[in-house]
Amino acid sequence: MADQPEENQVWGGLKIIGAGFGRTGTLSTKVALEELGFGPCYHMTELFHKPGAEEQWEAVVRGEPVDWHTIFAGYQATVDWPACAYYKELMRVYPDAKVLLTVRDPERWYESVRTTIYYGSQSRIAESSHARMVNDLVWQGTFNGKVEDKDYAIAVFNQHIEEVKQYVSPA
Repeated sequence: MADQPEENQVWGGLKIIGAGFGRTGTLSTKVALEELGFGPCYHMTELFHKPGAEEQWEAVVRGEPVDWHTIFAGYQATVDWPACAYYKELMRVYPDAKVLLTVRDPERWYESVRTTIYYGSQSRIAESSHARMVNDLVWQGTFNGKVEDKDYAIAVFNQHIEEVKQYVSPA
């Protein structure tokens, strides 16, 4: 891996790694972390206004080598997709960072995902690189193309929560 860019050295790298899936209060968590001094916080919304971010994440999804320090240059925290899918890799790159797992009632989480980000992204896949990246990473990569199967999607959600709890040592 390349050395940290100058900008990231000033910020010191990620201090918080959000491992919770989107629609578990991640936008509120982003705002709270920034208010507490852990800002800026990287969230899926960053992809809408950060030039080159989609291309970086497309490379991550394809399994190409990436420089995590470049992706998170200037950020102190990250929550939501796409980063939550790579919390293990980020823990290796930022070993002093704390891992934050946001959770939500699985039924309510599923309904929120289905009625907001899933249907919204599905209607834009053909015309938006952002929607294609979300499809490849989240709907295909995380849920194996079965997010419309409620029981399957909830099982993946619950399995992810348990995996994080097993993988991450309590603080």
